[in-house]
Amino acid sequence: MRVVIAPDKFKGSLTAVEAASAIGEGVRDVLPDAEVVEYPVADGGEGTLDVLLAAGGKRVDLRVTGPLSEQVDAWYVVLDGTAYLESARACGIEYVQPSPEVSLAAHTYGVGELVAHALAGGARRIVLTVGGTASTDGGSGMLRALGAMLFDTDDRPFEFGGGPLGAVAAVDLSAVREQLGDVVVRVATDVTNPLLGPDGAAAVFGPQKGASPREVEQLEASLRAWARALERAGTIALGDVPSAGAGGGVSGGAMAALNATAESGFELVVELTGVADALPGADLAITGEGSLDEQSLAGKAPAGIAALARQHDVDVLAIAGRVALTDDDLAAAGIAGSRALIDHAPSLEHAQREAYPLLREQSAELVRQWLVARG
Repeated sequence: MRVVIAPDKFKGSLTAVEAASAIGEGVRDVLPDAEVVEYPVADGGEGTLDVLLAAGGKRVDLRVTGPLSEQVDAWYVVLDGTAYLESARACGIEYVQPSPEVSLAAHTYGVGELVAHALAGGARRIVLTVGGTASTDGGSGMLRALGAMLFDTDDRPFEFGGGPLGAVAAVDLSAVREQLGDVVVRVATDVTNPLLGPDGAAAVFGPQKGASPREVEQLEASLRAWARALERAGTIALGDVPSAGAGGGVSGGAMAALNATAESGFELVVELTGVADALPGADLAITGEGSLDEQSLAGKAPAGIAALARQHDVDVLAIAGRVALTDDDLAAAGIAGSRALIDHAPSLEHAQREAYPLLREQSAELVRQWLVARG
């Protein structure tokens, strides 16, 4: 029997690499003679670099400016001549305590420092993964770190962050374009939200970063002013472009000023890890993540693995910290069975603290159930 293990991270508890290891041990407890292969995956959000590192990448460490201008430790991965940068390593929401004030002040300057470092190191291709950021500044901080000049109506520069961005009237991108040259930039994301509107960066993701309705309105106005300034500088019109709102709009800033193309973060990781090539001929695939919910069905790793497995008639099971989907929802996504760690722990804190042994134990139980159902 051949089993493919392909989970995403269990946020706050386990990396995708650790989760794959725990699930693999659980499978071997039940099927000691099975061929078990582990392919930790990601969807372009936090944890993507851990997966790329496990795939053979080289880690590059540096200090950059954090979302509130403090210094933070960050790193990126170089694999096969491409620099993979994760925006959350520089301006992740874990660096702040979300609040209305933070939602307006947080910025992406450190992301630009990551890009500049990769360019100085000779990178000719850059992949920027977005998601999990504390900022809603449309990538303006990132571009300022790369030499962009932003001005208000009196030709004066102003503070960083999504709040102050509302004063932007003009932007000069000449230094950015000169530094970038012919380097190819790709943006990897797990969402398709536009920059503006009810499905945009401010409306959908602003509240997660501490924005009340008042701050959401202010950030929306700021992003609208930013999009107009970019368009006047000769870039594409960003407002309705799919995925431009990812990462608080850092995706849109990259698409406009760095000529980046947006693509599925999951598909990118699948391409690099080779998990798609491992599925043909397998008897079972097991995926999972911290929370298996409606978002999991919209571009996240579990649904992606299930779709790939279905092409090869491979049974799929899912295990998660919690499962907020019905059996019908799971079946429609091609998932034959699931199990939630929280259902077998006395508390959420216990489930998070003991995630590794719980994941091993419940993975074994999930496989036993599958074997019984399979006859």
